[in-house]
Amino acid sequence: MVRNETTVPYPEASRALLRNSVLDAMRDLLLERDWSKVTLSDVSARAGVSRQTLYNEFGSRLGLGQAYALRLAEDFVDHVDAAMWRNVDDVRSALIEGLRAFFLDSASDPLIVSLRTGEVKPDLLRLITLDAAPIIDKARQRLSESFQKSWVRATEAEANTFSEALVRIAMSYIAMPPSSFRDVAAELSTVFSPFVDALIARRSLA
Repeated sequence: MVRNETTVPYPEASRALLRNSVLDAMRDLLLERDWSKVTLSDVSARAGVSRQTLYNEFGSRLGLGQAYALRLAEDFVDHVDAAMWRNVDDVRSALIEGLRAFFLDSASDPLIVSLRTGEVKPDLLRLITLDAAPIIDKARQRLSESFQKSWVRATEAEANTFSEALVRIAMSYIAMPPSSFRDVAAELSTVFSPFVDALIARRSLA
């Protein structure tokens, strides 16, 4: 598959590099200690930037956590998008592969591990429940674009409907993972793939 390359303006590229460097530093720290023990000073020192730079970019410790969660949402879309292109014309396999990869990554991510273990962390829980709108919106928008541009060729309305539901359900499994004996990716694929198959079938008859 050939993708169109676009030139990213320097300020935008520089900001993206800064954010990724900071979030990588935060991830490294979370591998060493619980979220409750990670401070902005710790992150700034590990990332090699000033604390004021963190405040300017993320606003607060909670803002930093939200940015990290947004990157996890981006990873979710990347997994599904890549799986779609590896399984052309097989939406069931694509969804199973993409969801399994995401659930596997999220289960081992240090922020999610910190959320699920130790003392209750209301701030992290709010990020993926009551305050999850920015995360859901970002993932829905990107996933919708992916489904419109992929071999599914969904309309904007169709892609938005599908993406909103899939993102919301996938997010719900982060805070409350299912029993280990269940294959959630296969279950969700069973629910969602008929919707996509119907879209493709209608389009082939048009």
